[in-house]
Parts: sequence; structure tokens; C-alpha cells
Amino acid sequence: MPIELDRTDRQLAAALQDNARLTSGELAQMAHLSQSPCWRRVKRLEEEGVIAGYHAALNRRALGLGVMVFVMVGIDHQTEASSRPFEEAVCAIPEVVMFHGISGPEDFMLVVVARDLDAYSELLQNRLHRLPGVRRVHSYFSLQEFKGRVVGLPVP
Repeated sequence: MPIELDRTDRQLAAALQDNARLTSGELAQMAHLSQSPCWRRVKRLEEEGVIAGYHAALNRRALGLGVMVFVMVGIDHQTEASSRPFEEAVCAIPEVVMFHGISGPEDFMLVVVARDLDAYSELLQNRLHRLPGVRRVHSYFSLQEFKGRVVGLPVP
């Protein structure tokens, strides 16, 4: 069930999403609150799961990860018994930075980062095609990024 957020809660959440290093004093000033009520609001947002964590936004290219690929995967059967080994194996691959079950002709979408095309090709042949129950894999390469943040990048 969605949490009821007032204008101040939304303002605090948006500010922290943009810059999680803001001090409680800076947040309080921005929200026109004193520090204690501001801190209590942020703690409530954390406890209620609106704020799920704090992360540093890493530049994948600076880490040598020049390729981003959207990988659509179809598996043999969509039962819990057959999906679970596939899901666990995908979650164990550090280059997979996002993983979603989707509707449509494919069953899953992975967002994968790699050093270059050769590294992605090796990952595709040696890991992705060999995942449990994989029937079909389609790769779509990102040519330009316009919006979005990827967290959980593997740090070489």
C-alpha cells in the first residue's frame, strides 16, 4: 500500500534522491524545518521504505564498462521450479546490474554492462546462453543514454 507523503516529505525524498550527501541542516533549511523535525521525517521515510538506501552514483565508463546491453531472455517454462534456478544464477552474475520479469514475448529483461564487445560476447556465450532453462536470448545495445541511473556496477 502506498505511503501518504505530504509536500515536505516529497521535497525531502526528491532532494535526497538527487544528493544523498546533504546534511540534516541543509535538508532542514531547504524544507523550512528545524533539524529535529527534519531528521524525524527522514527517519520515518527510511522506516516506511520510501528511502530504501543511500548509494554513490558511479560512472560506468570511468570504471572501464563501455558497453551496456538490454538482454531479453525467454526460458523453457515459467513455473517456480524452473524459474528459481534461472533467477538465482542470473543474480550471481556481477555484470547483470538490473534484472526484471516482464510481460510480452520474452520472460525476463537483464541490463548488462561489460568492458567492450569482446567481453560481452564472452559473457553471452559462456554464461548467459548456459543459464538454466534458457530458450532464447536477444541483445539490444545501448547507443546513447538520455535518462536513468544504474546502481550496483561491478567495480573491477
